[in-house]
Amino acid sequence: MARIGIVAEQPGESRVAVSPMTVAKIRALGYDVLVETDAGARSSFPDAAYLESGAVVAARSEAWSAEIVLKVNAPTDDELALLQPGATLIALLSPALRPELLERLAERDITALALDAVPRISRAQSMDVLSSMGNIAGYRAVVEAANEFGRFFTGQVTAAGKVPPAKVLVAGAGVAGLAAIGAASSLGAIVRATDPRPEVADQVASIGGAYLPVDVAVDASTDGYAKATSEAYDRRAAELYSEQAADVDIVITTALIPGRAAPRLLTAADVASMKPGSVIVDMAAGQGGNVEGSVAGERVVTENGVVILGYTDLAGRLPQQASQLYGTNLLNLLTLLTPQKDGVFALDEADTVQRAVMVTRGGEVTWPPPPVQVSAAPAPATAAPAPAPEKKTLSPRAKNGLIALGIAALFLVCAVAPPPLPQHFLVLTLSVVIGFYVIGKVAHALHTPLMSVTNAISGIIVVGAMVQITAENLVVQILAAAAVLLASINVFGGFAVTRRMLAMFSKGDDK
Repeated sequence: MARIGIVAEQPGESRVAVSPMTVAKIRALGYDVLVETDAGARSSFPDAAYLESGAVVAARSEAWSAEIVLKVNAPTDDELALLQPGATLIALLSPALRPELLERLAERDITALALDAVPRISRAQSMDVLSSMGNIAGYRAVVEAANEFGRFFTGQVTAAGKVPPAKVLVAGAGVAGLAAIGAASSLGAIVRATDPRPEVADQVASIGGAYLPVDVAVDASTDGYAKATSEAYDRRAAELYSEQAADVDIVITTALIPGRAAPRLLTAADVASMKPGSVIVDMAAGQGGNVEGSVAGERVVTENGVVILGYTDLAGRLPQQASQLYGTNLLNLLTLLTPQKDGVFALDEADTVQRAVMVTRGGEVTWPPPPVQVSAAPAPATAAPAPAPEKKTLSPRAKNGLIALGIAALFLVCAVAPPPLPQHFLVLTLSVVIGFYVIGKVAHALHTPLMSVTNAISGIIVVGAMVQITAENLVVQILAAAAVLLASINVFGGFAVTRRMLAMFSKGDDK
């Protein structure tokens, strides 16, 4: 049975790798859990909470000596020396940007798993730390911008005059960008968004934003992460950002490309064109920045009064929530790595997800992993398939002939049949025609509630059966009673179905 050590982070990091709520679930996988003293203090998780969840609160050296060490940020040189040879480290390691760290881990025979290397595939979504932290960071970016902005986000009409809504531009509509769009929109701002992927336009619109397209074709992403754009796209995008910078009040940039420095989106001239009091939140400041003049971890005020926030700890500014989500991502990865739930850590290199996050093993650097194919490649061209057989349709002459035949049959029935059959047959025919045109004008989604309501016609059967239920013949009475019961079920059931169907099209306040 392996031991898992949850260690404290360096000063400045408020998150912890695992919250007390998650410890019990990790222990259910068969592991013993050691928590470094005060590891969760900055996240408001006291040692007593970890003890209640079944963990052992231990000294720093003991927690770092565990077979598996869970951490948020990459270890420092001093922390690296505390790891036991052959141990496993799971943390945010930025393998593409820190090759020297991978070399040191390999030299110490450490098996390192980088949580920021989880592939963007469906079955790995529950382990995607970048999405979890990006969601929190995007929300917090709007909170920080609102704190710096000197006006309302939402427009208001007061006795003292009209207050216009703030205008917000979000560059990038990934997880962080969408979270920022949703937060700014919910505060009442006018939100615009850009992204190289035109397919995100519907997502932006669904949460209250307006998508600003850059009318230049770009290659589609095949691994779920953003890719470098073409020169033509960058040129047109630069023009768009310049136009928007002069108009909006707040800009939030989220553009990152894995393994590369952040692309430059706003130039110094763009920042200079913004109104005094405007705010920029550069969420990519830690990787070079999307905005010229931003400084990682710093608040900068330009000569024209624009505030540029380069905070790199946005997710950590909501430490309890961030630690809980980070711990859940870790738990899901550990569940995958412990298939028997017996406390035995079983790393399977044949598994796509496990191979993707594994950056060192057995004294060797195993990064980068083989490429992950997200979508199936198009099938190779083969011989053209045989054309589908053409559907046989009636000619106009045949259709007119059938219509004429139907009319003749209707008149024949009305002329020969004894009364009141002709009247009933005529009513039936007209009902079919009217019903066809009425149903044809109703949206397909409403066909079921419409037909359910028409079950009320069964009320006629109820009335007729109630008249016959007093007949002297016992058989007639039994049939009439059965007709009343079945027709009533049809009527009330129809209205019940209609109510449930229409509720699907109602807003929460209208239900």
